[in-house]
Amino acid sequence: MFYSLGKYLLLLRLSFRKPEKFSVYWSEVMREMVSIGIGSLGIIATISLFIGAATTIQVAFQLSSPLAPMSIAGKIARDSTILEFSPTISALVLAGRVGSSIASQIGTMRVTEQIDALEIMGVNAPGYLISPKIIASMTMIPLLVIVSITLGITGGYIACVFSGDITPGDYIAGVRDGFDGLTIQVALVKAIVFGFLISSICAYQGFYTSGGALEVGQSSTKGVVYSCVMILFADLVITRVML
Repeated sequence: MFYSLGKYLLLLRLSFRKPEKFSVYWSEVMREMVSIGIGSLGIIATISLFIGAATTIQVAFQLSSPLAPMSIAGKIARDSTILEFSPTISALVLAGRVGSSIASQIGTMRVTEQIDALEIMGVNAPGYLISPKIIASMTMIPLLVIVSITLGITGGYIACVFSGDITPGDYIAGVRDGFDGLTIQVALVKAIVFGFLISSICAYQGFYTSGGALEVGQSSTKGVVYSCVMILFADLVITRVML
């Protein structure tokens, strides 16, 4: 474990060494931001709408006591979406979509000796291949989480309109009631940390792939699994520290 951790930290140090040409790295960062952000927007939007709607309906079902105002369903759905569902579930989905892509791309370059060719030409391969992916992930995943929060709350409103379990007025009143800006800060911190974990862990697995196509698939699988485990662990730590 300590050997792998040491290799991981050394790879990160090489990845953020001063680049040879900023213009080349900048174009790579822009390309990765489009791939991670725009490419993942559709699946994040779909998941957020359905999760927001399902959460609101379930909260309304559990509020069977006449003493509890129905507007509290909007408050519970809002805080659950902001603190847990949007950042964590979005990160787990992105670990499968973005993480596997990063691991397979770099792993394929390793087994086809393209990384060796870059190093022979004097290019800092970890910096050229990994740092743009990490920067793009830490930039775009928080933006995707903001979109997810907005659509999750919108999905809850749509569920109120069509299900009739809660009136839309009660839901909006609950969403507005007692809003704490700290929840948004916690969600964004989680998103930044999750973005770093997904990109760096999957890049590490891909960079040290050896063998052929079978090993590329195994590295991709390991990257996704380890990323998901670390996302859940970081979620627990950040929640305990900030709340």
